[in-house]
Amino acid sequence: MGRIIAIANQKGGVGKTTTAINLSASLASMGQRVLALDMDPQGNMTSGLGVDKDNVEKTVYDLIIGNVGIEKCIQSEVIENLDVLPSNINLSAAEIELIGIDNKEFILKEEVDKVKDEYDFTIIDCPPALSMLTINAMTTADSVLVPIQCEYYALEGLSQLIHTIELVQERLNSSLEIEGVVFTMYDARTNLSLQVVENVKDNLNQNIYKTIIPRNIRLAEAPSYGMPINLYDPKSTGAESYMLLAEEVIHKGEE
Repeated sequence: MGRIIAIANQKGGVGKTTTAINLSASLASMGQRVLALDMDPQGNMTSGLGVDKDNVEKTVYDLIIGNVGIEKCIQSEVIENLDVLPSNINLSAAEIELIGIDNKEFILKEEVDKVKDEYDFTIIDCPPALSMLTINAMTTADSVLVPIQCEYYALEGLSQLIHTIELVQERLNSSLEIEGVVFTMYDARTNLSLQVVENVKDNLNQNIYKTIIPRNIRLAEAPSYGMPINLYDPKSTGAESYMLLAEEVIHKGEE
């Protein structure tokens, strides 16, 4: 029975896509079968895993507007154990095309349900907005993992996100859980990073992952080479951190 985890935060620039790419790849390198599902029209998860987003035949957009079934959209074995359901800028039109369609919140779920048992994990990268695309991801997912940047305004958008998750739980997906919070872009040289971590721990009664993702130049470079960090620079602190996070995610499912 595969687990489906949506990675969401409506604030941009918090390491959401970086986490989606590298958690997917780290899980795959540990022998888990993974589907990386890109729900962001920017398509950065797609290109960060080495798929040319502008030249793929079928994307999640075709799936959402009902052109094709999910099997036709999946790019198999992009990396060993890892398949990609790509996205590109076309997806930004889906929101408008879904107006007036019945059960539009469940389109993704109905398709993913067909293949989810083929995977140990499906990791969904959500767009940085609380849109219909994000709602589709949340009705599909078992849980939501929230990356938070270690900076002063970290908590600002969080209550809004938690409110959205609670609404989805109430109305659309009663079994949705908050997987947990993972801190990203941690800078050990600043007291601020430490204060943010402590502040969130004090104010949030959510599961907080022990692994903290550091600011890491190799981590920032990797997507431009279309590679996850564990292939681009397996010895970097960024790669080590995401492997530790993947281990935590696997063990959380076994509890």
